[in-house]
Amino acid sequence: MIEEAAPAKLNLALHVRARRPDGYHELETLFAFVADGDTIRLDPAGPAGLTITGPFAQGLVGEGDNLVLRAERLFGERIKPVPRAAIELVKRLPVASGIGGGSADAAATLRALARAHGVATDDARLFECAAALGSDVPACLLGRAAVGRGRGERLEPLPALPPMPVLLVNPGVPVSTAAVFARWDGVDRGPIGAGGALESALAGRNDLEPPARAIAPVVADVLALLAAQPGVKLARMSGSGATCFAMFDDGDACHGAAAALDGRGWWCLETALA
Repeated sequence: MIEEAAPAKLNLALHVRARRPDGYHELETLFAFVADGDTIRLDPAGPAGLTITGPFAQGLVGEGDNLVLRAERLFGERIKPVPRAAIELVKRLPVASGIGGGSADAAATLRALARAHGVATDDARLFECAAALGSDVPACLLGRAAVGRGRGERLEPLPALPPMPVLLVNPGVPVSTAAVFARWDGVDRGPIGAGGALESALAGRNDLEPPARAIAPVVADVLALLAAQPGVKLARMSGSGATCFAMFDDGDACHGAAAALDGRGWWCLETALA
């Protein structure tokens, strides 16, 4: 049995620069990862197929061609023809919530298959597969702080961030990525600034927050509550939402914020930058 972590992805900043002729958007984003997320368990000798367990498994029932299965198929087509494996996805992250759950799962599947079949986890072909699977999958395969450009797939690794406490909050409202991007106002507000990742994040923004708030006003409520908590260093929405995050100076402040938001029925995760 091979086990691979699929940690949640955060966009510490997300600057939308332009609409592209191919239907995508030109982005600049600061990727970071936290210590917690989903898990992929792969048994090369087990009965072929995907089993989904965990608290958010129900959200993927009936999905059909899951990104995990697409990653397995692409590995066999482009890297090494291998028998299908028994794969378990332990789904702990909300589905379609702006923190890269599906992309992280696909990246973890590629890493697990590489380990199982003697392929280096930094093999360039894995990153080619990742880019074919989705814009965030290469960053999740890299699994460390980076600037992403283009669709987010052109990566510039950054020095490791300090292990700051982070609180993730999702209000349980589905937000369509396509709908959020469609409502972007088309204004280029400039690039991510130079300097360290944390300084650039603090000076940055998420250009998808206004359209996400228009679609799901509760996002604004989450952000306002997080920003008002003692000890918060940065409160922002991740990706296209609806998950928001707050970074804190210390663990006590993070725990206090989680307690302050308790009872609202929102999903909360106390974790840390990894």
